[in-house]
Amino acid sequence: MATLHARYNYGLSTSLSPLCATRQFSCILSSLFAGSSAAPLRNNFTAKRCSSQKQNRVISCSSQPEDKTEDNAEVPTSEGTETRGFQIDFGVIAGLGIVGFSETVYLTYMKLFGGPVSCPIGAGNCEDVLNSDYSFVFGVPLSAVGMLAYGSVAILGVLGASGNSFRIANVDMVRWLLLGTTSVMASASVYFMYILSTKLEGESCVYCVTSAVLSTSLLLLTLRVRGPFSGKLGTWITNKFGFQEIKQVAGLQLAAAVAVFLTLSSSYAGITPAATRSDEIDLPPVEPQITTSSSPMTISLAKHLQSIGAKMYGAFWCSHCYEQKQMFGREAMKYIDYVECYPDGYRRGIKMAEACESAKVDGFPTWIIKGEVLSGEQEYSEIARASGFESPKTNK
Repeated sequence: MATLHARYNYGLSTSLSPLCATRQFSCILSSLFAGSSAAPLRNNFTAKRCSSQKQNRVISCSSQPEDKTEDNAEVPTSEGTETRGFQIDFGVIAGLGIVGFSETVYLTYMKLFGGPVSCPIGAGNCEDVLNSDYSFVFGVPLSAVGMLAYGSVAILGVLGASGNSFRIANVDMVRWLLLGTTSVMASASVYFMYILSTKLEGESCVYCVTSAVLSTSLLLLTLRVRGPFSGKLGTWITNKFGFQEIKQVAGLQLAAAVAVFLTLSSSYAGITPAATRSDEIDLPPVEPQITTSSSPMTISLAKHLQSIGAKMYGAFWCSHCYEQKQMFGREAMKYIDYVECYPDGYRRGIKMAEACESAKVDGFPTWIIKGEVLSGEQEYSEIARASGFESPKTNK
């Protein structure tokens, strides 16, 4: 007898109801005896197939042993791909959080324990911004608040990247916590960029801009991140943060922005803008009197500095300049080539003297000795070293 082979995917399952099982069995019989009087039976039930998504069996009729083909193979799911997808998203968020955390730890340490901050771009202005009145929030260093925020984001990112270690509900909770945190951070960054461009006009701060970029990137990544088994790539907006949740997402971000604006505005309400403070300054060019007497050694050093063309640049209102003059004394200062950078006084619109501009003086006092620039108040020994001066005691 010729081999009779037919394959049907009507989904016969052990969990089917008796009625469905009867119908499927009738369909199979009618197909086996096609052309006979049983054929109409097939047509009656073909449109009413019963199937089970949990367990389907392939029915095979053959006089030979069943040949397993690709039709019998289990269809792979996208579960693994989706898991890797959201783990990568959370991993990137954790990485950026660690970068921000490292930056704010450094700034917080320098703020609390002192020391100059390394500013690769706009060296002077960067430190001025970081030490301004806007670098605190209710008396707490802003970098410390940022350290807490970035640290939280990094921890949440690591938890989210754990993937299979969490139930779907837990991953969703992590995503909502991330959304709230990054919304606050991005809103604060927008506020501080406004402060930098208006209240601190003309100043630059590479750390501030870097933090703003990191915060905005974290918010966008949080909106993009997909939950486990959430669908095909690119359909994130219709999954966990779907259209039905758009109002919730927008509401959370709006609430975060308003809360940040009100909190920071309250903290900085008593700060007078720098521009207003400078408008009120009007200092006449009055040199403070030197009250100390010079020693023979300082007089000898002063004469030596005059002979080699060394110059001291200062400002009459600079306390460190005055202390430097006091170190040399009245007699010795007569030999020092001192350049006053604000001979006409200090007020808005007044620029430094041309000699100071040409020397590119950016702080007071500034010594230029044999081409070497010494910024700030200097000790006697440092000035003697730079000038090559040897005191009489050294020659003995």
